[in-house]
Amino acid sequence: MNPIIFHIDVNSAFLSWTALSLLQRGETEDLRLIPSVIGGDSQKRHGVVLAKSGPAKAYGIKTGEPLVNALRKCPSLVLAPPDHTMYRECSHLFMDYLSSFCPVLQQISIDECYMDYTPISHLYSSPMEAALSLKNSIKEKLGFTVNIGISDRKVLAKMASDFQKPDQIHTLFFQEIQEKLWPLAVERLYMCGRSSAETLKKLGIITIGDLAHCDPSILELHLKSHGITLWEFANGQDCSSVDPSPVTAKGIGNSNTLSEDITTADQAHPILLSLAEKVSKRLRGNEQYASMVSCEIKYSSFQSVSHQTTLTSPTDSSTILYETACQLFHQLWNNEPIRLLGIRTSKLTDKSEPRQMSLFDSSFLLKETGSPSPEKIKKLDLALDSIKNKYGNDAVIRASLLSKDL
Repeated sequence: MNPIIFHIDVNSAFLSWTALSLLQRGETEDLRLIPSVIGGDSQKRHGVVLAKSGPAKAYGIKTGEPLVNALRKCPSLVLAPPDHTMYRECSHLFMDYLSSFCPVLQQISIDECYMDYTPISHLYSSPMEAALSLKNSIKEKLGFTVNIGISDRKVLAKMASDFQKPDQIHTLFFQEIQEKLWPLAVERLYMCGRSSAETLKKLGIITIGDLAHCDPSILELHLKSHGITLWEFANGQDCSSVDPSPVTAKGIGNSNTLSEDITTADQAHPILLSLAEKVSKRLRGNEQYASMVSCEIKYSSFQSVSHQTTLTSPTDSSTILYETACQLFHQLWNNEPIRLLGIRTSKLTDKSEPRQMSLFDSSFLLKETGSPSPEKIKKLDLALDSIKNKYGNDAVIRASLLSKDL
């Protein structure tokens, strides 16, 4: 028997939490009831809409568009700056409250999570009754609204929660996909961004149903592995379970939210190099090696994807982290505009522990390939660390990064 899974998503989280904070401080106007947006962080996105109210959406304002465009659509638009510290606090309170309702949660972002209904099923006559009780209690006790999607598959629960907003509950069980999912436009499918949708439409794939009935090999030819993922989602294929483990495993990582979206691999490589240097420096400072590396991409549509790999030998080398991250990036990227890149390392070990050497660490093989030896790379990294620790991180910069604003 398949489990019943809820996907719970705060409606316009940043705007809702900002509106509540302002009301608690004595403001009389609720941002959620007027045309308003959260944005204007010049240090991060140079004036981009991070969240919008329902009345702002009625003007055609979209998340991710420049504020100047939003103001053209609605000159009376009210702008409020983001407060990420406050958002993290609200997120913690939200997840703590959900945990008191059901213990099996998997948080996937600051404002959304999956919940396994099974442990509390004996308390309610149906999943719909439980979801309604949860939705109403969140509104009453926390002051904001959520959407809840109900399904027997995680990806379908996610799709269900996006059907109609705000303050709604929708079901999308596997047996319902033909009726509820397949008639939708293909760009409505989870993880199908603008670039992928354009490619699919050129192939004559207009609806999610068209995608579900397409030959997967054709999709793989045009969209690589991402095409297979989209085909699986369109057919409701997702065997993953709700994982209550922490969102981030023990590890060291860095990410960079970009001032402008990037659209080419040549733009991404220097950013990954800069991130690899920061992560490797932190590893060395902690006297640790990493055995696993992951690369994260957040698209301009705010969808996030990541991919990871296990190294043949634990490392703290910026060169190895960079080369590995580049490989992961090219496996992962679907050619859509990128607003954030990140590198994270995990499976950390102390440098005092025995280290399994790779065959490619052999001095003979390194000599044959012309690659610098691990000892030379290590000495270079340590020398750079010493200079940066004494004179600052900008004291030594790779030539390839001089023209980049990283």
